[in-house]
Amino acid sequence: MSIHLLTGDDESNLRSAVTELVHELVGDGDRSLMVDEFDGTEYGLREVVDAAQTPPFLTESRVVVARGIGRFVAADIDDMKAYLADPLPTTHLVLVGGGGAVTKPLVDAVKAAGGVTRSTSVSTRGRDLETWVRSRVEVKGLHLDQQALSRLVDWLGENTSVLDGLLDTVAAAHSGRAKVTLSELEPLLGEEGGVPPWDLTDAIDSGDVARSITLLHRMMHGGGRHPLQVMALLHGHYAKMARLDGSGAQDPESAAAALGAKSSFAAGKTLKSYQRLGVDGVRRAIGLLATADLDLRGETGLEEETVMEILVARLARLAPPGRRSGNTRGRRAG
Repeated sequence: MSIHLLTGDDESNLRSAVTELVHELVGDGDRSLMVDEFDGTEYGLREVVDAAQTPPFLTESRVVVARGIGRFVAADIDDMKAYLADPLPTTHLVLVGGGGAVTKPLVDAVKAAGGVTRSTSVSTRGRDLETWVRSRVEVKGLHLDQQALSRLVDWLGENTSVLDGLLDTVAAAHSGRAKVTLSELEPLLGEEGGVPPWDLTDAIDSGDVARSITLLHRMMHGGGRHPLQVMALLHGHYAKMARLDGSGAQDPESAAAALGAKSSFAAGKTLKSYQRLGVDGVRRAIGLLATADLDLRGETGLEEETVMEILVARLARLAPPGRRSGNTRGRRAG
């Protein structure tokens, strides 16, 4: 007997995790006899409980899967709470999030029953993302050399939901290979995925014009962000720096207090950027944002993408020359 509660903010990743868990629970058994699934908006938890309380037929255990349980509120879960207080020893119960946040009383009841709660959400921060990608590569029975793995992590960006499909394609194309190399992986990659906002702001703050523009393109194309959304992100980035002006903040903790932020790490990054640019640099940045905002609204007739490229290049060039990184030649920003 086991009880599992799986949640996550990406439907594709969540479904993959459920599929793998059910496969593990079924093992060598007959899925048609063992698995009972509930999905959609029509079923109630009473039906799930009835299935969970039904002894197995011609098998040693049963697997009951209920998807989209986030739609149930506290008033709906009395039957499930009663079952979890005395679960059937031959039933594996798999509760799957979706349809809203899973109500806390249900989460508490699962934990009290000794159940396993697991989030399938993926952090897109560097090492966390690489660790997750590496684990998915292993699950698929693949072996990628380090160059291929690093390229895959960079290509993926925020679009974690496409990874399993891509790995299935790699497995089909290179079945039985001891190790898949970068040259073998590259032809299978399509358009690069979006990137988190801090990747773009970090590149701008470091003065790397070429990388900043590359990441801008990924945010707008791979990530599907409208130029005005990117503008809002950049405005927020520099507005935080402006709030440090006159605050007297000298370390991450005092910067977090001045910004009203919970994370001293993020506040520390903002403080370093503010100290790097200085008051005049932050003011120039806000002026560039204001000009670009007007340009996006038709002031000059330039294409939206051109406006954003010019803006990002100019912001990156605000970094003191000695602190710039990467190749800053190429595109003309004006």
